[in-house]
Amino acid sequence: MPDTLSNDKRTKKKQLLLDGCDLLNIKISATQINQLLDYSTLLERWNRAYNLTAIRDPIDAIRLHLLDSLAINKFLEGENFIDVGTGAGLPGIPLAIINPHRKFSLLDSNGKKIRFLFQVKLDLGLSNINEINQRVERFFPEETYDCVITRAFSSLSDMLKNCHHLLGSEGYFLAMKGRIDQTELSEVMKNYKVVDTSSVNVPGVDGSRHILKIINS
Repeated sequence: MPDTLSNDKRTKKKQLLLDGCDLLNIKISATQINQLLDYSTLLERWNRAYNLTAIRDPIDAIRLHLLDSLAINKFLEGENFIDVGTGAGLPGIPLAIINPHRKFSLLDSNGKKIRFLFQVKLDLGLSNINEINQRVERFFPEETYDCVITRAFSSLSDMLKNCHHLLGSEGYFLAMKGRIDQTELSEVMKNYKVVDTSSVNVPGVDGSRHILKIINS
């Protein structure tokens, strides 16, 4: 009976992913679907002991974590990305899975989350990710990035202040936000410009979601 229940749950999660990727216009292979499913299983298992995310229900995690992460895919430009404050690897891991020829650095100051990411990399065979256990203001890479991605950063002004040294001259920020906060936008430093505030519909998720693209002006 447990095996049957496990198989049924995986089948349901797989269909959610397939339907969601279709709505997001993401072409995805059978191998990538299985990697996403294996990642969700690892996240569920590790979450019991390490409290990696507040979302416990595995079906909710597909919608609120994996599909939410994949919704940013169409905004990616460049080859070398860093996901700052990645936590359990969101959005970095799902994006790395569907973009095997792009490089993703996953930065977080929490050691147990970095250990989880290392295990994910090994189990899924992801050669295009690099996990970094460091505070962002203390991390100075040898090579700058095309894009800094943030999903749960405290504010835009803090993001720009703490992450500006990570970008190359032509680099840009992609900030994932819920609603647009005009006060927060007004606090963006004058040498930066918000060039896009796109509303994003995440399949199966109610509520507003926005992607903000910010460049050095």
